[in-house]
Amino acid sequence: MELHQLQILRELGALGSVTAVAETLNVTPSAVSQHLAALQRSFRTPLTRKDGRRLALTAAGQALAAAGAEAIDAMAAARSALDDFENDSTGVVTISGFHSVGQALFGPLIRELDDSPARPTVKLTDEDVAQSEFPALTSRYDLVLAHRMEHSPPWPTDGVRSLALVREPLDVAVASSHRLASRGQVTSFDVVDSPWVTSRIGYSPDDVLRAVSAVAGRPVEIRHRINDYGAVAAVVAAGGVLGMLPRYTSRTVDDRDIIRLPLRGVSTHRMIDVLARPENLRRQSVRLVVEALQRVMARLRG
Repeated sequence: MELHQLQILRELGALGSVTAVAETLNVTPSAVSQHLAALQRSFRTPLTRKDGRRLALTAAGQALAAAGAEAIDAMAAARSALDDFENDSTGVVTISGFHSVGQALFGPLIRELDDSPARPTVKLTDEDVAQSEFPALTSRYDLVLAHRMEHSPPWPTDGVRSLALVREPLDVAVASSHRLASRGQVTSFDVVDSPWVTSRIGYSPDDVLRAVSAVAGRPVEIRHRINDYGAVAAVVAAGGVLGMLPRYTSRTVDDRDIIRLPLRGVSTHRMIDVLARPENLRRQSVRLVVEALQRVMARLRG
C-alpha cells in the first residue's frame, strides 16, 4: 500500500468517478484504475462498489480512505517541516577540518559569515585523521574538510559527495642558511640525501617523500615525524633537516627563518575537498557555508 494509492481512494470517495479523479490528479484514467486494483489486492474486503454509473466506496473503503487522509496530512506536514529545515539559512552547520586547514580557514570563515545578512551558525572542530578515514567523519559532521594526494583514488561515492576546494602543492622547506636556500626550485636528487622531518605515515608529506625516494632510487632518512606544520617549520628553521609545507594552508607559519622551494619531478599536489552526505547539501545553511569556504580559499590562494 502506497501513499498515492490512498490519495486516489480518498479522491474517489469525494468525486465518485475514475475520470474525475484522473483529471484532478493529472493522470490517466487507466493509471487510476491500475492503482485501485493494486490497492484492492492488499485487502480481502472490497473497497469499492458500482453505484449506477458511479464508482462508490464501500464501508471498508470509506474507513481506509479516512485513515489514509490522516496519513496524507501527516506526510504533508512532514514535507513542510523538512522544507522549512532545508530552506533555513540560519541553521546550525557542524564542520570538521584537519589541523592546517582549520588554522588557515576557520577564522576567515567566521568573519566571512559575519558579513552575511542571513548567516548560518557554524560549530567547528578539528579532526586530523589519515586520508582513508575522512569519509567516515561525514556521519558525525555536516561538512568535512579533507585532503588526499592528487594521484590517489578519488573519494568513495557511496553516500558521500565531494566538492573540490583547492589543488594545493607541497613545497620543500629549508632553513634560510641551508645550502639549497638560494635555489629557485629543487628535485628529488637535490633533497634525497638530506635528513627530513615529515608527517606520520598516511598523510600527504610522507606520501610525497616516498615518491622522492622512488624517483631518486634510494631511501630517505626520516629523523622526525611531526604533523603540526608550525612545529615542522620550527624544526626546519633550527637547521639540519628539510621539511614539507603546504603552500596555501600553512601561511600562518612563521617563515622568517625558512625558505620554501617548489619540488620538481614528482607529484606534490594534494586536493582539499569538502565531503558531505547528499541530504546535508540540500540544506540552504550548509550550501551557504560551502560557498563561503570557496570564497575564503580563493582569497587565500590568491
